[in-house]
Amino acid sequence: MSANAVAVPYARLLFEFLEREGLDPEAVIGVPASALDRRERVPVPEWRGWLERAQAAVNRPALGLEVGRLITPRHFGVLGYTVLHCQHLAAALARMERYHRLVYDVNPVQWRVEGADALVEWGIERGRPGQLVDETGLAAVVQFARDITAADWAGEWAWPLRDVWFVNPPPDDPGPYEAFFDCPVYFGQPHTRLRFAADWLARPLRQPDADLLAILDEKAETLLAAEAERDPRPDPTRDWRRQLAGLLRDGDASLARLAEVNHVSPRTLQRQLARAGIRYQALLDETRLMLARDYLADPRLELAEIAQLLGFSEQSAFTRAFRHWMGEPPERWRRRPRVG
Repeated sequence: MSANAVAVPYARLLFEFLEREGLDPEAVIGVPASALDRRERVPVPEWRGWLERAQAAVNRPALGLEVGRLITPRHFGVLGYTVLHCQHLAAALARMERYHRLVYDVNPVQWRVEGADALVEWGIERGRPGQLVDETGLAAVVQFARDITAADWAGEWAWPLRDVWFVNPPPDDPGPYEAFFDCPVYFGQPHTRLRFAADWLARPLRQPDADLLAILDEKAETLLAAEAERDPRPDPTRDWRRQLAGLLRDGDASLARLAEVNHVSPRTLQRQLARAGIRYQALLDETRLMLARDYLADPRLELAEIAQLLGFSEQSAFTRAFRHWMGEPPERWRRRPRVG
């Protein structure tokens, strides 16, 4: 399992949990929080060791449930922020399935519908990381879904589950698991699973936190403002690029979607673009390149996250496009010293 890892923002959950317990994370797990600033990922064996030492220090069962309960969008990094833009739970699960490796690169996740049930499953193809790792991950997913799912009336559980499966042996006391998930929990199963009513897939998500979304909007706005300052002449493409920057982040920057935002038909938008002397694909490429160079200057963003923010299906597609634009792959461009 040496290739498996979790992202550093996700691993910070444990440090925050220990601090809330009044404990010094460095004394408990032997790693200062500042050390995470120099890393992007934590190998799963190391992550499991941290959780085991924390459980020994706190001396409570099902510690992973308590750690996972603290999840926020920032612990999921860019994936967390972009999930907040999804229209409903099904879209959020689809994005998680596609990009889960950015946060939790252990066993792959899949979801599907079987009759009246929706299933979210993790296999064991890449090993069994252990109960603490599994329960922390599952608790984080469930808590995050509960937090972002809109409720119709006070007191309703957001995203009620029908049952939960773990591949690990049963604990001495299953009570904490049944209390947290609010449903039957089974152990020793062939894979890890969440099961819930399929009609919840259409449940809308609550409005995203404006402060979180501003983190992503700020870069595009700053770049476009700087461009306007350099060249104050009227440029009809600036508004389109600003709109595309937001649409890329939301996952749909198609010509049809850009036309919808501007309340015109795709054919009308194409005519407007032609009058401005630019094609849609060229406008999209210009916007992507503008954002890519700024994102690459931010060492906190991994290449896979940048690819996602720019609307590419895979990191490899982003690499090919960037090489076409700049004549070299993004990782090499990122390492070059910048002037000014």
